[in-house]
Amino acid sequence: MVKTVECPHCGKPVPWTPDSRWRPFCSERCRLIDLGDWLEERHRLPADDSEAPSEDAPDSTETPIRH
Repeated sequence: MVKTVECPHCGKPVPWTPDSRWRPFCSERCRLIDLGDWLEERHRLPADDSEAPSEDAPDSTETPIRH
């Protein structure tokens, strides 16, 4: 039995086989729409605020001054 997944964009069933060129998407169109949504920041990964640097912490991009 071939495993199927739902297209993340339209929900159509997509067989999970090498013949499914755009998997997990059903078509290039759905793949490009999803990519555009990421580029326009319509999809976002949740941020973990506990990893945010505090305002008191030095900027890690600054080079220390050596005397």
